[in-house]
Amino acid sequence: MLKSLKTFKIFNEVQELRFLVCGPVGAGKSSTINTIRSIFEGRQFINCLAAAGSKKTHTLCYERFEFANEEGSFPFAFNDIMGAEKDSGVLNEDIVSALKGHVKEGYPFNSETPLSESSPYYNKNPILSDQMHCLVFVMPADKISTQDEKFNKKMNSVMKAASSMGIPQVVFMTRVDHACPIPKENLQNVYKSKKIKENMQKCSYELGVPVNRIFPVLNYHEQIHMNEDINCLMLEALTKIIYFANDYVLKKSSHQQSTCE
Repeated sequence: MLKSLKTFKIFNEVQELRFLVCGPVGAGKSSTINTIRSIFEGRQFINCLAAAGSKKTHTLCYERFEFANEEGSFPFAFNDIMGAEKDSGVLNEDIVSALKGHVKEGYPFNSETPLSESSPYYNKNPILSDQMHCLVFVMPADKISTQDEKFNKKMNSVMKAASSMGIPQVVFMTRVDHACPIPKENLQNVYKSKKIKENMQKCSYELGVPVNRIFPVLNYHEQIHMNEDINCLMLEALTKIIYFANDYVLKKSSHQQSTCE
């Protein structure tokens, strides 16, 4: 599976597929990036601060993370943003600006004021390779039923903005071991859990994302050693969203070409 990801051919004018990771504080956004990096490196890897379950966001600046191993780099990158909260955290305007490719790396997030067009961190003329090609919403499986309605509405507006741009949206449902004892005992049985399936349905209803675009995953957090079940679950999800992003790039590129003709 790793080999197929490395040799994956991206359509047309972009050199890498770009994914924007967003979600509530403590959902495991940074842990998701660390987990993917760990799988590719073959060892536990911590490249960005992460504290799943924390009530305080650790991501304060707009960061881009690439992935590689001893054989070379992979053709995709993940961008991490400040965690979202119902009354604070990352602003919807900044998420939308990031999706459009207007936000430059290093931009310090401000939970009260969105990025302005006069800022040196504002990219006025983003091209397709600057834009995000897929929105990855990270949601903790054990918190889906307790999310505040105001927060859900805030995230819903982001999803609608992404939909209006044609950007595919997916959900990485983390912390499945905290939501149900079945995957905690044996991660291979995660899709056999009625509780996990119920949470996927609930998540689909709240965020408007189809169930087949919601992926239960488990991040490396408390584990000391690499785990093949964790790796396989994450790689299956990653492979699918890479195809979603690639389809978007192809469609977007084809549309731009037909417009110019």
